[in-house]
Amino acid sequence: MCTASNYITDNCYFGRNFDYEISYNEKVTIVPRNYEFKFKKIDSIKSHYAIIGIAAGVDEYPLYYDACNEMGLAIAGLNFPDNAVYNDFNGEMINITPFELIPYILSCADSVVSAKKLLQEINLVNIDFSKQLPLSPLHWMLSDSSGDSIVVEPFENELRIYDNPVGVLTNNPPFDRQMFNLNNYRHLSNRAHENTFLENVDLDEYSRGMGAMGLPGDLSSMSRFVKVAFTRENSYSDACEEASVGQFFHILQSVEQQNGATFIREPDFYEYTIYSSCYNTNDGILYYRTYGNSQINAVSLKNEDLDSNELIDYKLIDTESINHIN
Repeated sequence: MCTASNYITDNCYFGRNFDYEISYNEKVTIVPRNYEFKFKKIDSIKSHYAIIGIAAGVDEYPLYYDACNEMGLAIAGLNFPDNAVYNDFNGEMINITPFELIPYILSCADSVVSAKKLLQEINLVNIDFSKQLPLSPLHWMLSDSSGDSIVVEPFENELRIYDNPVGVLTNNPPFDRQMFNLNNYRHLSNRAHENTFLENVDLDEYSRGMGAMGLPGDLSSMSRFVKVAFTRENSYSDACEEASVGQFFHILQSVEQQNGATFIREPDFYEYTIYSSCYNTNDGILYYRTYGNSQINAVSLKNEDLDSNELIDYKLIDTESINHIN
């Protein structure tokens, strides 16, 4: 289970919590402009936009969980079990596999608008990465440096594309139902409500934050959608980079999963927030934190040789770094 969001100050930020019970040795992977992307059913792409993101550390091919290209377009794939449908080959469409969607879109599109045009021609074909790595059921959130955002969900013989006015995505149910569920929370506010319950009784505002009473606090995907939509909408920070990045991680921390709180299976497998990412989509900087390292680490796309044809990898730091004052 995962949570993605964007956040806008002077720049546009995008990222996610990656929640799972197993780590696949995640790493920051930079794909320079001349790295050859090979695809299962279409011709390879030899020249494209440079990309930075977090990928599984299982193969030379960048199996991205989330990523951003040098033009400021960012994507995250989130779990969508029992809903995602991948199709047979369709000769009238561009046939790519789900694990190729992020590389394909970020190679070719420079904005949400241009990504929409590509998505209308795509058929997600049901081909596993390998016998050891079958396809995951996914849906995707896209966001760009203008703050524009969409959600893409694969159903039988169609990719449904939704405009995303709240800038949030979690997991099940489908996005349109998540949005409808927000109607149940239209009364929430970052300010206290007036007493409309008993006109002749002086009901006390005995605590700060009572305007948000009823805001979900559990770890289910529908509750996390509501929680982050509320937190993002009511977030305030200075527009400087440090404050904006810090605030973005605070938004994600509002639904962070602690190891042990969500049992998955024996022996001792629990879902937890393996990492949290934050992309400055304007400047091509990836910030991240891991469960074992709460320090914010940064990798800049533009500090690398982007005209190379070789992948550049940085293993995620997962050892705590504590600043001892005395």
